[in-house]
Amino acid sequence: MFNKFLNFFLAALIGCIFINCANRGTPQGGEKDEDPPVIISTTPENYSTNFEGNEIEIQFDEFIKIKNLQKQLIISPPMKTQPEITPLGGASKTIKIKIFDTLPPNTTYAFNFGNSIEDNNEGNPFTYYRYVFSTGDYIDSLTVSGNITDALKREPETFVSVMLYEVDSTFTDSIIYKQTPKYITNTLDSLTTYTIENAKAGTYLLVALKDKNGDNLFQQKSDQISFKKEFITLPTDSLYNLRLFEEIQDFKPSRPQLVNGEKIIIGYEGDYTGLKVNMKSEVPDDFEYSITKDPKTDTLYYWYKPKLEVDSLVLNIDHPKVSKDYTVRIRDKERDSLLLQPEPNGNIEYDQDFTISGNIPLKKIDISKVKIIDKDSLPVEFKVKSFDSLNNIYSFSFKKTEDNKYNIDLLPETFTDFFGNTNDTLQYSLRTKSLDSYGNYRLTVYNAIYPIIVQLTNKNGEVKYEKYSTEEKPIDFLNLNAGKYFVRVIFDRNGNKTFDTGNYLQKIQPEIVKHSDKEIEVRAGWDDETNFTLKD
Repeated sequence: MFNKFLNFFLAALIGCIFINCANRGTPQGGEKDEDPPVIISTTPENYSTNFEGNEIEIQFDEFIKIKNLQKQLIISPPMKTQPEITPLGGASKTIKIKIFDTLPPNTTYAFNFGNSIEDNNEGNPFTYYRYVFSTGDYIDSLTVSGNITDALKREPETFVSVMLYEVDSTFTDSIIYKQTPKYITNTLDSLTTYTIENAKAGTYLLVALKDKNGDNLFQQKSDQISFKKEFITLPTDSLYNLRLFEEIQDFKPSRPQLVNGEKIIIGYEGDYTGLKVNMKSEVPDDFEYSITKDPKTDTLYYWYKPKLEVDSLVLNIDHPKVSKDYTVRIRDKERDSLLLQPEPNGNIEYDQDFTISGNIPLKKIDISKVKIIDKDSLPVEFKVKSFDSLNNIYSFSFKKTEDNKYNIDLLPETFTDFFGNTNDTLQYSLRTKSLDSYGNYRLTVYNAIYPIIVQLTNKNGEVKYEKYSTEEKPIDFLNLNAGKYFVRVIFDRNGNKTFDTGNYLQKIQPEIVKHSDKEIEVRAGWDDETNFTLKD
């Protein structure tokens, strides 16, 4: 009995040893596949001529999948009806393309798949595959190349379409709004350069679009655009730099509506400069109105008094580009209550004004009821610097010293609004920081065309500080908050002290902008100085 048990135990032990050895020696799948898929055949062959069919098959050596086809696939020239391409959402060894358009003769087509093709298992990409064919007896082979920049920002947008429109007897400037281009390419998600391939000889308009809805048409409201003012001729060896910009939208008002008592809202798109609002209805002799702008939205407010016992009013919206009458239904609504908003809150910079804005048009200020006291309880002299009636803002200017505290008291009836409302007692408290918590920065710009606007921006392009210069001399930025900044220089060609964008129909290019290559660092308590030589 003991021998049987011993034999069983030894057999089990040996079996376990063999099992463990076998487990340790079992293969775990081999090396990871890092090779992209390989095309083994295409029907018809790539770069075929005299193409007559409507189906294409591309055969791979392994299962593949297609991702982000809508963004990645570029067909040049664009087709009116998007071809059907499979597989979508699954895996296959074959890409099938079914064409629905009737293709014109003697035309070269290119399907650029970008980064959409990858193998099914490891996701190894088959990048920038192009399938090309011609409905004629030759393949067009001319190219146009260049690079994309942004007119104002440091970096351009991704997925920018670059287009050629053929200049023939039917060409008009409005073609970019109505027709798709003759040839097209796209920078996709990583490139700032472009190449349009397989084009034929001829004269073309060259345009780039950040095409938000992907319809290959220019939408002024949503798209960025760039264009070459002069037509280009193929063949060419030139490289074409295209600077994307946003146009100022054409003015377009929305229907005015009464939103509160004697307050009509007028929404709009575009530039409202030159806008007038005229009352067309019959109103009493003591009728008054005032117009203010919403601080955050493209909205104007039309305020009127006295209250009118009418069912409707007719307003004329008159602008240099549009004039239209609107009927506004009038109802009995409660008027707004006066609210005042101070700016800034907390800390105030040495060169910053203190402002008060109102939600109802401010019509009168009693300066005798305004007092500013410092931390030593000493009165501080001030002046009302300006009143911006459209934005409804009063600005107060006073001299500030370091590490000080300022209490601003507004007694009752300091402000009177459009309807005769006045404020209650208001108190605000502001502080200045010590000088050694700031840094100073001196910049000397070379090779500029004056006048220039010099801006210090953060990495997102937001302007933090700005100076205007009319001659080549050092530009001093004093009392800067510590941090990292980029330098942006705008060539102010018309001297209006602001960046002017371009316009396609008027053939105006945006003003030239140059950026520093590296960040500058402003350190608290330090004075720093650099030179910036602008490149051609």
